[in-house]
Amino acid sequence: MHTIELPRVDLSVKPEVTGFYDPQTATISYVVKDPESDHCAIIDPVLDYDAAAGRTHTDSADRLVEHVRGQGLKVDWIIETHAHADHLSAAPYIKERLGGKIAIGRPITTVQKVFGKVFNDPRALAGKAEEFDHLFTDGEEYRIGSMRAFALHTPGHTPACMTHVIGDAAFVGDTIFMPDVGTARADFPGGDARTLYRSIRRILSLPEETRIFVCHDYPPKGRAPAWETTVGEQRRKNIHVRDGISEEDFVKMRTARDATLSLPKLIIPSIQVNIHAGRFPEPEDNGVRYLKVPINVL
Repeated sequence: MHTIELPRVDLSVKPEVTGFYDPQTATISYVVKDPESDHCAIIDPVLDYDAAAGRTHTDSADRLVEHVRGQGLKVDWIIETHAHADHLSAAPYIKERLGGKIAIGRPITTVQKVFGKVFNDPRALAGKAEEFDHLFTDGEEYRIGSMRAFALHTPGHTPACMTHVIGDAAFVGDTIFMPDVGTARADFPGGDARTLYRSIRRILSLPEETRIFVCHDYPPKGRAPAWETTVGEQRRKNIHVRDGISEEDFVKMRTARDATLSLPKLIIPSIQVNIHAGRFPEPEDNGVRYLKVPINVL
């Protein structure tokens, strides 16, 4: 993990953020619009997948497409905060219809090599990540229309997790959840609880007014799904990493908690597809695409 100084956050720039909640995977996808132009980015789009039938459909992605077209927006980027283990990415479907560059953090090459071994996948083992249009480095600045944005490497959940700070908004992927839910697990291959704690403290060193947008919400009973909070609220209220909780206490809690968790139900199809920018394996000689199920490996 790099230790570059955090770029300056411009709190005067307030992107227009529209969240789209998918109840099947508890994922929130985002359209992030530049308030000064018709340019936008799409973050973490979902491809619907029926695991029992092995069938995909595009209802979730079509909601994004309809919104972008309805607002007359131009897509600059389709950003994956990391290689998701709980849903398949709709990035190729979105790009085909709306354009934009599919991008993820450069350490996806490490994730490819790790899971290339699990799935005996030669493309992944090569670790070239050629399916992505762009690989973000830590601290890299980029533009969405007139807005300045930057990517922060925030590993721990996975080695390739990136937080994207766009104006006064930070899109944190699976590092941190709503304050009453806590933080993401750190027991996937390449994950690490201590690294996750340090990444989260890096995020929480942003200005307290910075808006935080989470990638998932698993609300306690009685609360509707939500996805927007602030750095200040997280520092005061997050049940896992609020101010005053030490690294050692967090690691102890996270390690014990992760030991009780089942794997996400879509991890096997999701990882195979998402490490390749949402692209399925090539069809075999009968014209059918297949995904593998490793036995007694994960």
